Amino acid sequence: MSALTEVAPGYRAGRTLPLRVELVRQLTRRRTLVMGAILAVLPLVLLIAFAVGGDPGSRNNQVTLMDTATASGANFAAVNLFVSAGFLLVIPVALFCGDTVASEASWSSLRYLLAAPVPRARLLWSKLVVALGLSLAAMLLLPLVALAAGTAAYGWGPLEIPTGGALDTGTATQRLVVAVAYIFVSQLVTAGLAFWLSTKTDAPLGAVGGAVGLTIVGNVLDAVTALGHWRDFLPAHWQFAWADAVQPHPEWSGMIQGSALSVTYALVLFALAFRGFSRKDVVS
Repeated sequence: MSALTEVAPGYRAGRTLPLRVELVRQLTRRRTLVMGAILAVLPLVLLIAFAVGGDPGSRNNQVTLMDTATASGANFAAVNLFVSAGFLLVIPVALFCGDTVASEASWSSLRYLLAAPVPRARLLWSKLVVALGLSLAAMLLLPLVALAAGTAAYGWGPLEIPTGGALDTGTATQRLVVAVAYIFVSQLVTAGLAFWLSTKTDAPLGAVGGAVGLTIVGNVLDAVTALGHWRDFLPAHWQFAWADAVQPHPEWSGMIQGSALSVTYALVLFALAFRGFSRKDVVS
């Protein structure tokens, strides 16, 4: 066997860069702790806002989800999801997925990881799994804190529907879990975009900012009604489809279409990331 094909005794490519090692590395980073603190504090900020400004009330005889925020802990959790799903929850996804490979390149540690040697596909896989896991944890943290804070402030009760009716606490909890799961799936596009950009640049801020910026562009385009049915191909068009789950008779078609679109885009972007990185000349 030639020297180029020899490997060290006991070397197993699948054992390099274990997920637990990468997870500990990412959990102890300052940006992870700061983002977790921001998401945990948001429900408390809303509680203070309602305490200072008074209970939200209907306007123009139209009752919205925001108007029921203080009805119960479940309502308060749903309102927190509503105010954060469009933008705030985009940031941790873009941060965790866009800061993966690019941060290693900016620290000049990427080439040393590959020389360990960690196979490129293995490195990307470990970082992607951990990044998606942290993104999901961020999305779970917000409603859990909101549910606990809302229950302490407004009591444990059914989820009141703005259009009339209510969901009992057990059903409301299940529907909120569905809502969080859908929000996570809908953000896979942002995750894929940030991850792909992270493999193309040595600047983490560029990958994170690019993903957030393009997500904002998608929201702007979705507001252009002149685009008609073309908006159905924009992930932003389906970002609030989860609200159909917190109805007395849930409607699943919007979430199915949004999930299918998001997963399709994400798979393409993840494939581009793996393909491009496998051929990239890593010098940093």
